[in-house]
Amino acid sequence: MNYDPKTISWILLIIAIVLEVTGTICMKLSDGFTKLIPVIAMLTFYLLGLSLLALTLKIIDLSIAYAVWSGLGTTLIAIVGIVWFKEPVSAIKIVSISLIVIGVIGLNLGNGGH
Repeated sequence: MNYDPKTISWILLIIAIVLEVTGTICMKLSDGFTKLIPVIAMLTFYLLGLSLLALTLKIIDLSIAYAVWSGLGTTLIAIVGIVWFKEPVSAIKIVSISLIVIGVIGLNLGNGGH
């Protein structure tokens, strides 16, 4: 099977985002860097996530890749915070998260998509 490098790059970017979000969850679980296992996990997930992000930059434009990385990562962390860590949710928080997602979609559409 032949795989399109751009498709592979987008898949790697999504995996990188999930790794970064997992690293951020581990940061929360580290309790201010007082728990060793979550700190080690955090560093590992961040290293893997940033490595995959770097690979995606060979194909995906920096402005698009980083916007997707930060926008979707922020959105996912906000959702995890609300669902898992029981952080308060408000209308403004939901609207703000929606605007982030709309912005990421807009950047991709403005760039001709994937």
